[in-house]
Amino acid sequence: MSHHPLGAIICALVAALLFAVAAVAQQRAAAAVPEGASLMGSLARNPRWWAALLGDGGGYVMQVVALALGPVLLVQPILVSALVFALPLSARLNGSRISARTWGTALALVAALACFLIIGDPTEGNSDAPLGDWVWPLAVLLGLIAFAVVVGLRSDPTRRALLLGAAGGSLYGLAAALTACVADQFARGFVHLLTNWQTWALVAAGLIGLYLQQRAFHVGPLAASLPAVTITEPLAAAFLGLAVLDERLRTNGFGVLAIGIAVIVMCVTTIRLSRTQADAGLSAP
Repeated sequence: MSHHPLGAIICALVAALLFAVAAVAQQRAAAAVPEGASLMGSLARNPRWWAALLGDGGGYVMQVVALALGPVLLVQPILVSALVFALPLSARLNGSRISARTWGTALALVAALACFLIIGDPTEGNSDAPLGDWVWPLAVLLGLIAFAVVVGLRSDPTRRALLLGAAGGSLYGLAAALTACVADQFARGFVHLLTNWQTWALVAAGLIGLYLQQRAFHVGPLAASLPAVTITEPLAAAFLGLAVLDERLRTNGFGVLAIGIAVIVMCVTTIRLSRTQADAGLSAP
């Protein structure tokens, strides 16, 4: 994997912008599906949802490029900035104003993200990790995802939306880690790419994650599902980056404390901004 941090950061920011555009359209489309109606059938007939998929596709292409240039621990946290980009988009579509408190939360997220990237300075990992290195981390992550889905399907709508959203976000995080590996397979030829287990695991994680995300948006309040999707994706990707891809943060002592505080601030502000975005989606016409 070529290590070009600046290029990875720029590509990740472009991906975040495209994901923000897609998320705003996707939430509005999913929230508009009547209770009891076929979710995927209704979405397939909605032009707004197809436009959102195009935005997601463009964002994913830029994410692939970013992951080819930098580690998962660098790229995935930056994608959380999609929430900041989504603020003015949602406000413009809904004819609303962004409060000073919300802007303050957005600035706190940006500051925490900058602190994480500058002090943490993530290292390049090993994208060629053998299958044996994946077994236990993958088993743990998939076990948690399965648990969230089973419990969610037996819960009330709010908890169901939260747990299905967490499951979908975790699968997106898995897809991001796999993308970092699959991106390196292109140089080895198309046949090698198609015969690699990570390629098909990536496809499965992306498709199932997309379905669970749409279910989460549909079965319960967006204020429960969107924060879960948004926060679990980078956490799952970071877990695999550390446990499988051997990525590390280049800091110690006071830097570790600063990184810990930055991560807490990122989690709190991400949840708050996700709820703000969800409220905007519910008030959409």
